Amino acid sequence: MKTMLVLIALCLAGSAWAGQIVIERISGDVSVRHGVTEIWTQAAPGDILRPDDTMKTGKKGHAVLVATAGTDANGAHKRIDLPGDVIVDMSDIRELSQEELMLKLTMEKVRASSYQWKQDDLQIPNAPVIHGEDKGSAPALQANSLTTGIMELNGAHVLFNNGFFATCALKGMEVFREFPPLAGEFHNRLLVAEALEKANLRGEALSEYGTIASLAALTPEQSSLVHERMAALRK
Repeated sequence: MKTMLVLIALCLAGSAWAGQIVIERISGDVSVRHGVTEIWTQAAPGDILRPDDTMKTGKKGHAVLVATAGTDANGAHKRIDLPGDVIVDMSDIRELSQEELMLKLTMEKVRASSYQWKQDDLQIPNAPVIHGEDKGSAPALQANSLTTGIMELNGAHVLFNNGFFATCALKGMEVFREFPPLAGEFHNRLLVAEALEKANLRGEALSEYGTIASLAALTPEQSSLVHERMAALRK
């Protein structure tokens, strides 16, 4: 399993982020975290963000980012609005090729499988939350406050609304792995299924809709919506 992760990581090594993201304006509580550090610093207009940076807005926070598709100022510009209570990784603000997406999906599935095995095997209560590259190594993450997971899903909605469907789906799956209670909520799963569908991964989307159909306590309207989407994908 570890070998598979290494091979996938090597395959993705060439998919470097090539654009630039600048903070155009902010209001309220808006902060940035660099790399895997746990230190959040106040953001400021004009700050240039790197691929390994993460942005967070407070309840009444708001930010507007300008993403340039290229390494110079002549590239296409896209404004991205961040409402309150969101966490967004700058590395997710980019398009993925179908090959990149499939590789990353495979890696996420391997991580989810590994995470579940460790959780079932170790059952360690009250373990500290671990942030960083191998977040799946913390079996007790689900016992942590769900606030972070909810904010990351809010960030996934931002990605979806700006057309970054591939990274939206991947972020949702990552959140489900780290915060299992959030995986049982209809609207959370629907976001991922719709993102996979818009990313033209019909088989993956159909599988996700199937998972949603098996959720407990779906309303008749929700159940009908899911089965309509499944029927459309099967055509």
